[in-house]
Amino acid sequence: MHRRQLLAQGAGLGLAGPWMKLSHAAEPGVSTDEILLGQSCVLSGPLGVSLQGFNAGAKLAFDDANAKGGVAGRRIRVETLDDELKPDRAVANYRLLLEEKKVFAFFGGVGSGTTAAVAPLLKASGAVLVGNYAVSDAARRQAQGHAFFLRAPYGREAQKIVQHLTTLGIHRIAVAHLDNPGGVEVVSMLNEAMATFAKGKPLAAAAPVKNDGSNIDEAIDALAKASPQAVVMFLSGPPVSRLMSGMAARGLAPSYYGMSTVAGERVAADLGDKLRGLAICQVVPLPWAAVEPTTRAYQQLAETAQVPVSYYSFEGYLNAMVMLEALRRCGKEPTRAGLQKVMQSLRMRLAGVDIDFTDSHTGSRFVEMVQVRPNGKFVR
Repeated sequence: MHRRQLLAQGAGLGLAGPWMKLSHAAEPGVSTDEILLGQSCVLSGPLGVSLQGFNAGAKLAFDDANAKGGVAGRRIRVETLDDELKPDRAVANYRLLLEEKKVFAFFGGVGSGTTAAVAPLLKASGAVLVGNYAVSDAARRQAQGHAFFLRAPYGREAQKIVQHLTTLGIHRIAVAHLDNPGGVEVVSMLNEAMATFAKGKPLAAAAPVKNDGSNIDEAIDALAKASPQAVVMFLSGPPVSRLMSGMAARGLAPSYYGMSTVAGERVAADLGDKLRGLAICQVVPLPWAAVEPTTRAYQQLAETAQVPVSYYSFEGYLNAMVMLEALRRCGKEPTRAGLQKVMQSLRMRLAGVDIDFTDSHTGSRFVEMVQVRPNGKFVR
């Protein structure tokens, strides 16, 4: 191979040396001193803020591993591209990352439509995806065997919330959901949970809300007519606060239960002392707990790097820990096929939670309800 070609390859992977040192297996994205991962995700808007936190937490884990020698002597690097949550953009990004950047695997996917759109590329390339945010259960099934998700599925969240509410004697339950296929799927899951725990009684109302909240008044009107005791919110960003304040302006004060897409600290910042009765279903343990060693290590790294401790960054950190453990189990010469096999048999305990991918593409079933205080603090 000519020196110019070698230089081009080295520059494409951002290596410090003048040319890339290939591993014996010459596996895409694997050199003697680096493993290159790819990521396509939304970096702007409400979900973009969440993903920035997720990525900051993941970076804590990857940087810490790299400072200790990496994985089998190889540093981990992540090449991230913005897909604006658009499926066609995600497909283009995945193609670029696979064909030009030559990534080994993918980390930190986000969005149902984007994940479903890139599933064929994962299958064709053999490059697996580890970690996700805001991916519907249906999209997970489309990528099954090639994408592995740490967080519990939305169906598990729906069951947890409805079971909790009906235990309290609350049966008149409504939902405000994102106006997209994932939102429609969540409505179906909530109705299934109602059939199980509310003696077959259906949801009192289901109000779709556009991502930008442009139809929020219509959604509020639909919910107000049902006069629910509780409103489940499968929303993100400013529409959450606008919905709650709009209901209050109509003289209604139901309890609010957010699915894990709801940023409780953001709602608290918006509403302040006006915040009343907000609980959120979280899919990772409390990031501020001081008992578990993994959580303490995360807190110490976050403090040093000046990364805010949050559910977002903790989730990114835990997903990165799963990726790192899987790469370690691949041995000295990792391959895409080897990583897939490892993920399909991976069991570990992380932050006090059992992680098990042996019979599912979803590793955790952990969900818990936490209260959000007006000061933005979370309480179990």
